[in-house]
Amino acid sequence: MRGRGGPAAASFLRRRGEEGEDVKPFTPEKTREIVMSLQQPAVFCNMVGDWPALHWNAKYLSAVLDGKTIQFRLGLKTVDLVPQFETRCNYVKATLEEFLAWSCGQPSCLSGPFSCYEYSKYWAYADYKYIARIFEDKPEIFQDIRWSDFGFPGRSGKESTLWIGSEGANTPCHLDSYGCNLVLQVQGRKRWHLFPPGDTSFLYPTRIPYEESSIFSKVNVANPDLKRFPEFRNTTAHVVTLSPGQVLLVPRHWWHYVESIDPITVSINSWIELDADHEARVEEAITRMLVCAIKSAENPGAGDVWLNPTEVEATSHEINLQYLNKAVSAYFKCQKASVSEQACSSSTGTEQRTSASRKRKKREVGCEPEGCRLLTHEFGFSSFKAEKLQKIPFGPHLIQVLPQPQETSSMGAVAVESDSRDLLHENEGGHFGKLHCTRKQLVMSNDCETPAHQMDSDSSPNASQTALSTNDLLDCLVNPHVINLVARLLLERTRV
Repeated sequence: MRGRGGPAAASFLRRRGEEGEDVKPFTPEKTREIVMSLQQPAVFCNMVGDWPALHWNAKYLSAVLDGKTIQFRLGLKTVDLVPQFETRCNYVKATLEEFLAWSCGQPSCLSGPFSCYEYSKYWAYADYKYIARIFEDKPEIFQDIRWSDFGFPGRSGKESTLWIGSEGANTPCHLDSYGCNLVLQVQGRKRWHLFPPGDTSFLYPTRIPYEESSIFSKVNVANPDLKRFPEFRNTTAHVVTLSPGQVLLVPRHWWHYVESIDPITVSINSWIELDADHEARVEEAITRMLVCAIKSAENPGAGDVWLNPTEVEATSHEINLQYLNKAVSAYFKCQKASVSEQACSSSTGTEQRTSASRKRKKREVGCEPEGCRLLTHEFGFSSFKAEKLQKIPFGPHLIQVLPQPQETSSMGAVAVESDSRDLLHENEGGHFGKLHCTRKQLVMSNDCETPAHQMDSDSSPNASQTALSTNDLLDCLVNPHVINLVARLLLERTRV
């Protein structure tokens, strides 16, 4: 009911305006504060009711694209003990019209791009489609997406990514090195399994296949091999089913594994940059140098496809060194700007006590604009103190994604109903994929052959453990904790 809230509710109604626009439960300023400070996944409800993008179902997008082909990644619906990495998938170029016909089992698919892939056995995913790229001839459509309502003025579809999948479409569990993520569900439902940064060691991180800004898990979250990965039992899964009209906040460095659970799903996301990304880029530059140097020196006939299809080619040592130096330079430029900003704010006026009070208030609400402060939350959710959570306005419009009970953590889920009235517990599993804004264009393939390259030799559940492989060495060298330490030592050396 709208009658509750007294003066505050009246104030909110006044913001509705003459045009009768939807009333948002949070102002853009408050929403941005939540996004930038909250270190736990949460679902925003009733924030996008007036967005034209809510009409972006697959049939509508097919008409807008008007026969334009896009790339789909195809994987098997069978559940294996090892993740179905992108290096193990097939790729086809097709129109959305052909995709919809295939997903409905129409006879026209017998000769089309999906003709070699039986719908009952395969899923298809048009993932990581940059809206600015696929709709470059229709820039007016960018304004259908209004991230300004979340406190990011000027951010629209131009800075967003589109995801279209069939039932079962997924990407292996991973974390993204840069930023935090806002995900709008448009059509169908997706189930998200999220794990806090503190679970990193329990998820057996690996950089093979290699892709900048994505750290994969060796564990198939949907069907974990607990003999090979016994520490996975110690993870704390946060599971939620995202429905149309809801927006999920994925905080920085949270692992995620998501699956489309309806026949057709459409999602839109935008990657929010953080100051902490400057140090993360140094870490990624170090990782690229190590991976490319070691893997490029291997015998190419070994059949180890270590480069993800999203990476066009292995870059040279000279290029990687240039990238590292640029990342270090950008880091110190950011640090210098941050110090200048602090000095400026501390010298404004004579109200030093007021300034100190403001700083205390920032700490109380969990607003931490500086990258080095954000890093304190990187390896453990516990560092985000309980009193900060108490300042977050959780309720019907902002739903916490809570940890699952131990007995259901691997398969249980929480569904946030579209009217946000309560939480339903379900008993289905799921997973999904990575989102970031630095991805390179996928390598196109339109053949009907079985994937020529299967899992890495050391990733097979039956692989011999008597001899260490190059990948075993790499997993230790480029472990996120090791890379973070190396980056800090390198930056300290550069500072001196």
